[in-house]
Amino acid sequence: MNDIQIPATKNTPEIFSDIARQQLTIKGEAYPENAAQFYAPFFNWLEEYLATGANRATEVTIDLAYFNSSSSKVLLDLFNRLAQAAGQGHQVVVNWRYHKENDMILEYGEEFAEELASLDFRLQEYS
Repeated sequence: MNDIQIPATKNTPEIFSDIARQQLTIKGEAYPENAAQFYAPFFNWLEEYLATGANRATEVTIDLAYFNSSSSKVLLDLFNRLAQAAGQGHQVVVNWRYHKENDMILEYGEEFAEELASLDFRLQEYS
């Protein structure tokens, strides 16, 4: 299995993995015109990745400065898939990074953390 590397654009985040370190990162701004089309290759990759090792530990870092409602739904779908994998023995840590002055991103992180108790959800402030 290969790492995924989707470069950032003006309105889409960078998505990349380091399988050897068991890390996945989504970083930037996320307001694609067609969220389903943009994220489809990522979800195809994720499905294969999760199927390759049920007891694997994975660290997922979300570092978004802004995202729209369609990307919010994508994030919820991502977290639900990760929670399902966690229920099957996959150890998942989610690092939700937010700038200390970005209350909106913090609030979303808090909401996701509440909804997804099966994930080790860590809010990480930076300046």
